[in-house]
Amino acid sequence: MPDVIPAEHLLASIEQELNRIQRSMRLTLQAKLQVLVGKSLGSLQHNRTLAASIQSILDQHGFRLRCHQCGHPAILRVSPRKGVPSGAFVFDHTIDGKRTFHGGGAVVPPVHLVAKPQRKNRRVG
Repeated sequence: MPDVIPAEHLLASIEQELNRIQRSMRLTLQAKLQVLVGKSLGSLQHNRTLAASIQSILDQHGFRLRCHQCGHPAILRVSPRKGVPSGAFVFDHTIDGKRTFHGGGAVVPPVHLVAKPQRKNRRVG
């Protein structure tokens, strides 16, 4: 009769392997994105496209950028800003239920990836 592996052990093993793969992906992607740190593409539209492309990649793999001001997981965006013709790179996130934008530099900020938080279920009433 074959050995039976308890479901808890099998699931724990799968979870451990997935965590290892996700960590490897996070570190690899983070290293690849480092070449963009400190760069600007020179126009608001080009920088918005760059930020949207970065965010799309991160979304596909379950990651967010860590906000350098508060440490929360955030979405990278580029916003128009007076005195910054190519737009300001900002961290868009929610803190205590309020949408918040931190940062505001003219170039891609340092990149530190974190896991994308679970969505909060909103009640439909």
